[in-house]
Amino acid sequence: MATEAQPVTAAKRLSRTRAYVSLTKPRIVELLLVTTLPAMMLAAKGLPQWWLMLVVLVGGSLAAGGSSAINCYLDRDIDPLMGRTKQRPLATHVIAPRNALIFGLTLAVISVSLMAAFTNPLATALTAGAIFYYDVIYTAWLKRTTKHNTFWGGICGAMPVLIGWAAVTGSLSPLAWVLFGIVFFWQMPHFYALAIRFRDDYAKAGIPMLPVVATPRHVARDAVIYAWLTVLVSLAAWPMGMSTIYGVPAMICGGFFILEAHGLYSRVTKGEDVKPMRLFHWSTAYLTIVFVAAAVDVFI
Repeated sequence: MATEAQPVTAAKRLSRTRAYVSLTKPRIVELLLVTTLPAMMLAAKGLPQWWLMLVVLVGGSLAAGGSSAINCYLDRDIDPLMGRTKQRPLATHVIAPRNALIFGLTLAVISVSLMAAFTNPLATALTAGAIFYYDVIYTAWLKRTTKHNTFWGGICGAMPVLIGWAAVTGSLSPLAWVLFGIVFFWQMPHFYALAIRFRDDYAKAGIPMLPVVATPRHVARDAVIYAWLTVLVSLAAWPMGMSTIYGVPAMICGGFFILEAHGLYSRVTKGEDVKPMRLFHWSTAYLTIVFVAAAVDVFI
């Protein structure tokens, strides 16, 4: 009997571990890594010290994971209502709300403590501020009260770029703010596309995402505007010490990004199948290519 019970216990532990990992929303952590490391390389004009990269990436991942877990705790009333989130651990009662909150707060405290111990006051303050803004200002307030929630939420989404830069230099240069602007403006077409796809979910949960409260034409138009702003800001980095290694991919990929946003608008106005996930997936590829190009530019 004991030998039969042991695999069951191990399976439960593995399932529980996976549930806690899912609370951290690993895909958000991936985005953090894609943007933070190139920002640190640009700030250092080369490869930063290995221990500093490790601290920032671990601290940033813990901050993102902790704030995501707290986000799941705060959204535990609406997650069961949406198809996209109804399988989250709190919605399925795999993890108790109190445990999720403690888990999230613990990760957040560890991340800020790590940044305080090994970086500098500015990077530490930005990390703590990003966690507070995402969970208290965005999740608990703006997400549920304004159609501009994606815009305001974009601030915390772009903070890892500033945190990485500040960790290297202890300050924020104009180029750091340009990188922030790229990620900030990029989030609107990226998340508008996702919100179009899951519009009914957000409506059911009472979340006033722009596609819920505005016409499809309005949302598609805004996606086009912010796609153009993203690309224009990305090109503003070119004369700020970047070479064609960065500039050409930013221009070409930006062109495709804008074309895809216009394609969404065209399909909406013609009453065709909107296919919003085309823009969503291409926007992810665009951001990755631009920041990888920025990292490569440092060494060539």
